[in-house]
Amino acid sequence: MSKTIVTLRKKAISQGRMSLYLDFYPAVWNANSNDFTRREFLKLYIYQKPADQYQKMANSENLHTAELIRARRQNEINKSEIYSPFEKEQLQIQARGNESFLMYYKKLGQKKSGKNLSIWNCAIGHFEAFLNGNDLLFKDVTVALIEDFRDYLLKARSMRKNKKQLSRNTALSYYNKIKTALKAAYKEDKLRTDINAKIGTIKEMESQRSFMTLEETRRLFATPCSNILVRRISMFSVLTGLRYVDIAKLVWSEIHRIENDGYYIIFRQKKTEGAESLPISEEAYELLGKRKGEKELVFKGLNKWDVDRTLPVWVALSGIRKHITFHCFRHTFATLQITAGTDIFTVSKMLGHRSVKTTQVYAKVIDQKKRDAANRISLGVPKA
Repeated sequence: MSKTIVTLRKKAISQGRMSLYLDFYPAVWNANSNDFTRREFLKLYIYQKPADQYQKMANSENLHTAELIRARRQNEINKSEIYSPFEKEQLQIQARGNESFLMYYKKLGQKKSGKNLSIWNCAIGHFEAFLNGNDLLFKDVTVALIEDFRDYLLKARSMRKNKKQLSRNTALSYYNKIKTALKAAYKEDKLRTDINAKIGTIKEMESQRSFMTLEETRRLFATPCSNILVRRISMFSVLTGLRYVDIAKLVWSEIHRIENDGYYIIFRQKKTEGAESLPISEEAYELLGKRKGEKELVFKGLNKWDVDRTLPVWVALSGIRKHITFHCFRHTFATLQITAGTDIFTVSKMLGHRSVKTTQVYAKVIDQKKRDAANRISLGVPKA
């Protein structure tokens, strides 16, 4: 590692004055800004052209003070070279402990994009509210503090205009963001303890997932739809399990035919950013229409507003009384697959779930339907 040289420099400012500052080369770590810096402004000034004896004396005193500060900084840097390896390690630990965990958390969030960025920003906003405007250093991050934040989230209200209490699953989502930051910080040796492994979690609440039966699905697609494109993508979602966002961005270069193996969509999920290779049926492929340029959208002209406006009317005309959104087609794909006998692990892979636990909710829905069906039959005769 090269030796850092500290040089006193001057910078012209207003009213004929010059600001005195230190120049570090190479740069040194600044614990206040949590970043490397080349400069330290001393808040000392001299006159470029002193007009009288008073200004000359002020120049002399400030230059002398600045030089003393420069020499002290140089000595502090040089002193680090005589520390033993153990002492250096302890100093590094101390320096890391004085860095801002909150700033680190924010920088992680800034790396996100799209809807994920919005969720991270909300999670960080709640953490700042929990800290009540204070900073949080790495050395002050404890299991007790993070679990207090968990309790805060379970009682917190939304920062949006409605001010509703956060749902348990929203609180879980925000809590998982802080856990991600803790895990990353420990991996980078910024935390001496794996706090993420020691803290409790928030139990996920299973949400109601509306879906259509096979009979309802056939009835819907037998009903005329005012927007042909909406009908096509709806059928495509039921046959593939794809989300609207992934259907909307689908381009022809992602559609592949493998000889003796049929058609595949090879794409990256927008929600999870995971790379997927999804086999699709001949029926699903036919819904894509005539192949166009590789970079062209498959469902060109698709508009979310048209979907939101058309779907409720179309569902009502079919006689289905359930509240069906476009995302329900993905749920319908999953439940129809499991009902038809496809194992849950295969369905999980086809949906692009990272964990089979996410898919198990569909199996529970099917099990409950079986239980309901079993209870519908009663012989109504006395017991023997």
